[in-house]
This record gives sequence, C-alpha cells and structure tokens, in this order.
Amino acid sequence: MTLLHLDSSHSSDSVTRRLTRIFADAWTASNGHAGYRRRNLAADPVAPITAAYCTLGRRVESHGLVPPEKVAALVEGPAEQREWDLTLPLIKEVHAADTLLLGVPMYNFSVPASLKAWIDRITFPGAYMEDRLRGTRAVVVTARGGAYGPGTPNEALDFQEPYLRAYFGRLGLNEDGIHFVHAEMTLTDIVPHLARFKKLTADSLAAAQEKAKTLGATL
Repeated sequence: MTLLHLDSSHSSDSVTRRLTRIFADAWTASNGHAGYRRRNLAADPVAPITAAYCTLGRRVESHGLVPPEKVAALVEGPAEQREWDLTLPLIKEVHAADTLLLGVPMYNFSVPASLKAWIDRITFPGAYMEDRLRGTRAVVVTARGGAYGPGTPNEALDFQEPYLRAYFGRLGLNEDGIHFVHAEMTLTDIVPHLARFKKLTADSLAAAQEKAKTLGATL
C-alpha cells in the first residue's frame, strides 16, 4: 500500500498539518513506512505552469489521448523539455499512490495557490485521461476560519469541497472514493468577535481528529 501525503498550508501553526499527521501516523501504524511519501507544497512549491507547458499540452492534445510515457516524443525545444521534466515525476507519483492525503486550508473560500499549482501541473492536457485514478482513494483534510457546512449562512461560499469533489470525480474518484475531514471555526482564538464560538471550534476539531485517526487506520 502507498500513501502520498500533500500539505499546502503556509501557516506555521497549521491545523491541517496537525490533522494530516494524525491520519498519516494511523496509516503508517497499519501499513508501515515503506509506502509513505510526503510533499510540503508550501515549503517546496511546485513550479507554476508556463507558456511552454501550454504549448506542449496543446500539441499532445492534438494527437488524442497520449500515455504519459509517450509525451517525450512530442517535446520540441529546451523550454518544453524543462516543463515535461517537472511534470512527469509528479504524474508518476500520483499514479503510484493507492491513497492521496491532502491538507487543504481554506484561503479566500477556495484552495491555496500551492495546491492549485500542483493540480495544474499533474493534469497534463491529453496525457491525463478521465478516470485515470479510478480505484485510488483520497482524503481531504480542511481547516476553515468560519462555518461552511450544510445549512450554514456561508454554505454557498465554499468553493473548496465542491471544487475538489468535481476535480477528483473527473479523474475517477466517486463518492465512496473521496473523504472530507473538516475542522471549522478555527479562528475563534484569534478573532475577537468569534470568541463566543470557541465551544464549536473545540467540538469540530475533536470530531476532525477522531475521523482522521479512524480513516488512517482503515484505508
């Protein structure tokens, strides 16, 4: 079994990193450390895609669905070669994983740029066909400063879970293949007008910790 663990928070006191660590510890306790791989996308960012990436991607798309191992034959010039050299190892790393673990704080109602850069790079045009990750499982651990769950006033402002469900759904992960662990109201110790919600914060965090531990031990 293999686990690819991705953290994307830039915070020095990250709730998502604490929660993904709980999952990873439970997972390695059950499966061992040999199949565990971690990337800190904030400390070691994936390079944003460039014009050369897009040019190569359009060329690959014009040939239909091209397996990643055959893209190199369509590369033209050093700029495109650099882009493909940055991309292929990440694609292989994702394809090799049985489980993906993503730490995703909510930034401006959506996902951090560090995670989006990773998504943009691994989703190479023409070489990353739909349903490619069928059979893979994903666990998305989020932290939100407010409450965005069903029935809350901010529910419609959650562009985090719907986006990631849609993205991974196109890659073959159905409802049973992707699990979300949400810690909400995480700013009550910092923002004065939210202080009255500290009990909600504690309850949400405790539930998230328990769910992360349980998922880590069972997936």
